[in-house]
Amino acid sequence: MNLPNKLTVARVVLIPFFVLFLLADPANATYKWIALALFIIASLTDMLDGKIARKYNLITDFGKFMDPLADKLLVCSAMIGLIELGRIPSWIVIVIIAREFVISGFRLIAADNGKVIAASYWGKFKTTFQMIMVILMIVNLEISWVQILTQIIMWIALALTIISLVDYLVKNKDVMAGASI
Repeated sequence: MNLPNKLTVARVVLIPFFVLFLLADPANATYKWIALALFIIASLTDMLDGKIARKYNLITDFGKFMDPLADKLLVCSAMIGLIELGRIPSWIVIVIIAREFVISGFRLIAADNGKVIAASYWGKFKTTFQMIMVILMIVNLEISWVQILTQIIMWIALALTIISLVDYLVKNKDVMAGASI
């Protein structure tokens, strides 16, 4: 297993620890900052594994499949935890997770046909905005302009979620045409 793939696996391994600290005791500021640090470290592995894979030509089918899956697991786990903390509406998380299921199903159909669908730029923008949104919601500063910024980022993340879904479907419509239904 090469370094980018190890970083992807490390991101998945960090998720339960992140969730544990996010939800352990919302009144305990130390737990909040530990959760934030774990989320940021996990998010940075996403950026790092891709850069290393491209720079040293270490791109693998495992990485193309697991990297976006690790991102989904991290961000969806965070958003579900943030619902419990009352920081994000559940319907927004449902829309975001539904998109992830659709794309994952799409990727499985493509894989059955011998095709690997890598993350698109829209998907990468979506993930970036979702990660920024999660960071702002974890920090949860009681400053009005930060709360407004968090709401704006949340709506941008939701819009990018929908845009990236449409982009995947349009660019890969041949996958569904070739699927045996």
